[in-house]
Formats: sequence, structure tokens, C-alpha cells
Amino acid sequence: MQDTIRVCDVEKYYGNGNHVTKAVDRVSFTVEKGEFIGVMGASGSGKTTLLNLLSTIDRVTAGHIYYGDTDITELSEDQLSDFRKENLGFVFQEYNLLDTLTLEENIMLAMALHRQGKAQVQRRCSELLRLLGIADIKGQYPYQVSGGQKQRCACARALSNNPALLLADEPTGALDSLSAQTLLHIFTDLNGKMGTTIFMVTHDAFSASYCRRILFLKDGKIFHELIRGEKRRRDFLNEILDVLSLTGGELSHDE
Repeated sequence: MQDTIRVCDVEKYYGNGNHVTKAVDRVSFTVEKGEFIGVMGASGSGKTTLLNLLSTIDRVTAGHIYYGDTDITELSEDQLSDFRKENLGFVFQEYNLLDTLTLEENIMLAMALHRQGKAQVQRRCSELLRLLGIADIKGQYPYQVSGGQKQRCACARALSNNPALLLADEPTGALDSLSAQTLLHIFTDLNGKMGTTIFMVTHDAFSASYCRRILFLKDGKIFHELIRGEKRRRDFLNEILDVLSLTGGELSHDE
């Protein structure tokens, strides 16, 4: 798969007849390899719908999404399933870990789905446990560890297949301030040191200030865009808050 992701005139409608809701309305943008992009907007602005379209969880009503030369809007369900497994990693607010498996087993299960050899799975799992700082609790179960540790495990699982794109939907939403900051530093390292491309939906300005570029949605359309460039994170945070005050986005920045 080539590097650039292109979202071209994408629309997503729900309902029919006189009760049609435009969740995403003629949205176009590109994601280059190695970018860390945030998507913000008020509740109902279309940000999670956009992530679901990009992640193949939902299908577009109109428009096209290209991963390199592959138009995912033209793929069959079986092709989409294979594409998802080979190219995408997911981190959700709710962790989605299996309580009957240890943290290590949760990560290894994800890799087993890719039919990798046992030695390869073990090696990659150990590497991810170290990378995410949870090697010392690998034998514990999700209900025995903190929310931040669960989210780091979910992040390790998402990275297990070396995804071309890591999709994160409100990844800090259920975390306390310190755990949220730890996860965001991990995302920054993954992006900066390993070149992982990250697409993160968040309502939280503090979390968004770790991104390199932010798209702001309003009524299903891109309302504004901010690029961090060489700005300090604190200055970028203030810019984000200024834009959110115009979009009606929640001004959550106290983490």
C-alpha cells in the first residue's frame, strides 16, 4: 500500500425520505505518511462518523477514500476485512480488551489472527510490552490494572500488525490526567521516532495539542484547519481553544 491517504468529496447520510441526516458533507483532505492528525468538533459534528468511514467500519454514501491506489469504497466485505487486518490499528475509549486473557495474551491474540509463527509473535509481543511500559504487568488481567495500563495494552495490540494507520477514537476519554498525558507522550514517540501515522478523534483540547495538524468539523464539514509547525504545545493549545470557541466544541483542557 502506498503512503498517502486521500479522502475525496466524501458524504455520509443516515435515514431516508424526509428524515435524512448529513453526518459528513462533501469532506476532502489528505493524510501523508508519518502525520499525527487530530479531528475536533462539537458533539454531532461528524468526527466519529468520519473516523468510522476512514477505518472501513462504515461505508460512504458518496465520494471515495484512497489508501495509495486502493479505493476502499469499492472493496467487498471480505476484501475490507483483509484490508483492515493488514493496514489498520484501532484504539478506542473503552479499551475492548478480553477480561479472560492476560494483557500479554490480549496482544498475542491479535497477532494470532495474522497467522504469524509462535516465535515471531512472542518476539513482537515482548517488544511492544517494553515499548508501552507494561512488560512488568504482562501476566495480569485487565480487571487487575488501571485504566491507563489497559489503554497502553490496547495501544500495543493496535500496533501488533505494524499498521499503516493508527486510528484513535477519544483514546484519553476514560483516563485520569496522568494516564492521559502518558498515553499522549507514547503517541508522540510512536509518531516522531517510529513514523507511525496517527488519526485521532478527540473533543479535548489538551489531547489535541499533541497533534501536528487539526481538522475542525462543524455540521459535517471541515470548518477550519490548524498546523502546529514550530509552535510550543502551550501556544498551540491556546490556538485550539480559540477555534473551538467558534465551533461550539467543548472547551475541555484541564487534564
